[in-house]
Amino acid sequence: MSLSTEALFTAALGLQAPWRVERAELNTAKRRIDFDVICTERRMTCPHCGMVDQGIHERVRRSWRHLDFFQFEAWLHADIPRVSCSACGKTSQVPVPWAREGSGFTLLFEALALSLCKELPVAHAARHLRADAKALWRRIAHYVKVARTQDDMSGVRHIGIDETSLRKRHEYVTAVHDLQQKRLLFVTEGRDHQTLDAFAKDLAEHGGNAQAISHVSMDMSAAYLKGVQQQLPQVAICYDRFHVAALAGKAMDEVRAAEFKARPNAVALALGELDRASRRSLSWAMRTHHAAWNQRHMQAMYSLQRTNLQSARAWRLKVALAQVYEAAAHSHSEEVAREGLQRWIGWAMRARLEPFKRLARTLKTHLEGVIAGMQQGRSNAFVEAMNGLLQNAKRAARGFRTSKNFIAIAYLRLSKLKHLPANPFEYAAPRFAGLITHRC
Repeated sequence: MSLSTEALFTAALGLQAPWRVERAELNTAKRRIDFDVICTERRMTCPHCGMVDQGIHERVRRSWRHLDFFQFEAWLHADIPRVSCSACGKTSQVPVPWAREGSGFTLLFEALALSLCKELPVAHAARHLRADAKALWRRIAHYVKVARTQDDMSGVRHIGIDETSLRKRHEYVTAVHDLQQKRLLFVTEGRDHQTLDAFAKDLAEHGGNAQAISHVSMDMSAAYLKGVQQQLPQVAICYDRFHVAALAGKAMDEVRAAEFKARPNAVALALGELDRASRRSLSWAMRTHHAAWNQRHMQAMYSLQRTNLQSARAWRLKVALAQVYEAAAHSHSEEVAREGLQRWIGWAMRARLEPFKRLARTLKTHLEGVIAGMQQGRSNAFVEAMNGLLQNAKRAARGFRTSKNFIAIAYLRLSKLKHLPANPFEYAAPRFAGLITHRC
């Protein structure tokens, strides 16, 4: 059975009565195809009150960008009826089945745009779609808001809290992650204790219960500690190994940099047997695990450990703290963890290295949380990885401009939202279904 061109495009666009394609016009010079869609009904249901069999007051011309047909940019045009209702007295525009009210894009085009923005910077996605980047940002904000309204957080029990920079001049956002589901739960501007108030409120709005959260993994921020104590007083606070190791590495770098600057002659004399390339590799070897060392790194570290330099003591302190964590992990004993950490704190306090004395005082102040982090084995490594992805998204987007846009793209990419429009180009069936292989 043959179909007319208009009937074919009506079927291809998924239109049903009373809507149909009346005319299709192809302009190969402009690489564009335009579809005129008409509504065949003369009386319709009132969109406002639902009263049936109401007269049409007027028709208003509207246009929408649609998915490309082959290599041609596609547009839908229609004269949309406005119904004059005798029951409610209002004159209302009839909604069209292919687009949201007020949108200049069809639903399928918006779904494709969201799928691209998950993977590409928004500006790049806009260029591929031949659309305005600002228009895509508005669609991201709309659909993320709708999807988060339906998001279920009732199962949240273990969370991770961290900060990430929004832009220069010390502008930050606080991110809260679900460590079990491996997804972003909440982002807000700032990094004070009030960010935890906002999280507790947002959690309740999505079916979650702040009192049901049992563990929180975070850094040693006094502001976050205050917020957790106010909003989540029942939780076990865990200061994760990642953060403690980062503090130890920072303390070691401070010692090394200060010594190499203040005592260059003593350092040169102590490391005199090393060539220039080995000296350059020394700082890298001090920061990394010995499994990653090559021959030059091993030679540099061997020479360092034969000296009386403060840098050698700082490196030994950093390695010893890592060994405390390893011993606690193997023993699964709180007593071993506590004893090892207290012994390390005493050594650091006697080491006459101010950065490590500061670290020792910090660990002593947060002793129970550090030991809990050892025992629970909970880590903010996932949170740090997510922050890295956020920073990559920020650098790639280049045009998020406002914190609202940054937060919206964060939710789109990292929250695993279940109620976003599906990519219209997903496979309708398993990719290899029905394929028959032949042996030669």
